[in-house]
Amino acid sequence: MPWCVRKCPYCDFNSHAAPEDLPADAYIRALVADLEQDLPLVWGRSVGSIYFGGGTPSLFSAEQIGVFLSAVRARLDLRPDIEITLEANPGTIESDSFSAYAEAGINRVSLGVQSFDDDVLKRIGRIHGQHEIQHSLQSLKTAGISNFNIDLMYALPGQSPAQSRHDIELAIDANPAHISFYQLTIEANTAFAAQPPQLPVDDVAWDMQQAGLERLEAAAYGQYEISAFARSDMQSRHNINYWRYGDFLAVGAGAHGKVSLPAEGQVQRYVKHRHPKRYLRALDNGDWLAEKRLLSSEERVFEFFLNQLRLKDGVYIDDFSARTGLPWEMVESRVQQAVDKGLLVMGHKRVIPTGLGWRFVNDIQQMFLP
Repeated sequence: MPWCVRKCPYCDFNSHAAPEDLPADAYIRALVADLEQDLPLVWGRSVGSIYFGGGTPSLFSAEQIGVFLSAVRARLDLRPDIEITLEANPGTIESDSFSAYAEAGINRVSLGVQSFDDDVLKRIGRIHGQHEIQHSLQSLKTAGISNFNIDLMYALPGQSPAQSRHDIELAIDANPAHISFYQLTIEANTAFAAQPPQLPVDDVAWDMQQAGLERLEAAAYGQYEISAFARSDMQSRHNINYWRYGDFLAVGAGAHGKVSLPAEGQVQRYVKHRHPKRYLRALDNGDWLAEKRLLSSEERVFEFFLNQLRLKDGVYIDDFSARTGLPWEMVESRVQQAVDKGLLVMGHKRVIPTGLGWRFVNDIQQMFLP
């Protein structure tokens, strides 16, 4: 869902400032048509999660979200316990609208809080403040949606360690099922890349990270991925599928998909056209695809380890052949090198990062580069 009220200066996602007359109904029709032509990729398979990301999906009404979900239910086998997540930003939710989203089928929400400090939020270009955050949290409570995530960043422009700690405390007080806690990074082709803000120095950012990790652990939020923390059994199933190198369909402008082709022993990646206007033109010309290609064996090796090494549980050996179509023997020597360096340890059907390896995950990932 590619539109936002306005583009944040740190954002490198495929998001666009929403026009005054948002073509929401046409876009929903396009999503359904897009999904329709992807169905042959997944005949006979069931769907475990749906994720409305963006952009700001909550710019679309609950009725429009419901129209799309009805179309999905009519075309695919949805598991009874399916997780359906809506990304939402405080400041774009009307009163009690989460109740309407829940009625439409949403059972999980990811709330883009980023910080609870009004001054810090202004410095990173967010349109909301403390008041809008509390309004959204109350709306979630009214709707009975207890399975929600709070997105929180640290090492923000002008942010002090005390402010970062205060953000963590307020996030915990909101009692979400899940907290995403990650450092602001300056990405290419963003407003912040063109005019970099003054960020906390590395040592201060490290202190913020460590203080946050310790407080989240003390509050019973278990770290299961580099930047993801959850109450018991409340991990994001959709994101775990990415990190376990599972398959996913791409629906929408700029969406990326990955599908295994077991008969061919291949993995296919594909991307839909990024710009909403070009994407919408596909309703007439049927041209949805910007790119489609088969991954080489070395690319599959790297992607598998790039993703699974983000998980604290480590790498599942049985997943390797099942999800890459390649023999484990192909990577044994590189795994052993990481074990010899004290970065990985062999467990039961898993390869797990050591404490040292968890601090230097990037170094292990690089060992699997093509």
